[in-house]
Amino acid sequence: MKAIKIAKTGWADAMQKAGAQYRLAGPVKEGNYHVFRDLKQGETPDLEYRDLRISPKTVVMPQCECMFTFSTDENKKGHHILKEVPFDDTPCGVVGIRPYDARAIEILKKNFDTDKYKDPYFLRRYESCTFIGLADTDPSPANFSTSCGTGPFDESGLDILLADTGDVYTGKILTEKGKKFASAAGFPEADAGETETAFNDMKTAAEERINSSVAFDRIGAMDELALHEAPFWEDIAFACINCGTCTFACPTCWCFDIQDEMKGKHGVRMRNWDTCMSELYSKHASGHDPREKSFQRTRNRFMHKLKYFLDKYNDGIMCVGCGRCITQCPVNIDIRTVCKTMNNYQPAD
Repeated sequence: MKAIKIAKTGWADAMQKAGAQYRLAGPVKEGNYHVFRDLKQGETPDLEYRDLRISPKTVVMPQCECMFTFSTDENKKGHHILKEVPFDDTPCGVVGIRPYDARAIEILKKNFDTDKYKDPYFLRRYESCTFIGLADTDPSPANFSTSCGTGPFDESGLDILLADTGDVYTGKILTEKGKKFASAAGFPEADAGETETAFNDMKTAAEERINSSVAFDRIGAMDELALHEAPFWEDIAFACINCGTCTFACPTCWCFDIQDEMKGKHGVRMRNWDTCMSELYSKHASGHDPREKSFQRTRNRFMHKLKYFLDKYNDGIMCVGCGRCITQCPVNIDIRTVCKTMNNYQPAD
């Protein structure tokens, strides 16, 4: 392990140096909130942020992505032919992502990078990224990431892990990609032993602040159909208004729709985030909707997160415990409570 440290007074200069070789994405304050987005020339990632309402998965899966352009003007050459939008393959430094959000991107990769199908739109973004994480030394009350195979200091999915240690950001270089970014930014070296000790102490303190947890040890062994037909789903979904806030805030939701949009004779083919909480999402062209009732859509979301994914990959649940869906749900539906209800369910013999 190689250790680094960056004085906060020199952070902007370091990012300016890195920006000569990388596109940068990171947290910036807009209005009353921080957003994670591609940075404009001269912008600096604000590592003093606390939480994000929308996860940083936008760097690998944008909310709206233009795939193709086309024209229906028969007077133009190449009319009615889709033309792929050029992709900027400049390396991207994703600076300030929380460790559990980086873990969420690894979960997304399970869906978009398989033996049978490799999604070029996701993978070319993912492969261009270097992930510079920022440890969460003060997790929110809704955070339960340590229950989900990750945590505030999780190093998996990261190339560099930084931590706020007062007047400086102290860091660990974890991969060759991280080494290249640190060199481009001119990060000074630090004592590896002292850094490891400091990180271990901070990790312990941060994890002790997390007093929220979930258990899913029994869910995996349950019969899928028995859990699907459990009697508690209508009670869980009673207050749900199917607004989709939970899915758009979630860092591991991967559903999308593809639509053509036109203005005059010019058109674009767009890939947009979609939500399984919408009635339109599951509606067939025939008009039939297999999830016509609200509770069926709510059930599908939680079954996917906490059962289907678990059964398919045997690598934990499709949740990193960030708590966004808890804090943003307008009717206070809590995934921790749902998980407990599922895990404690005793199917009838």
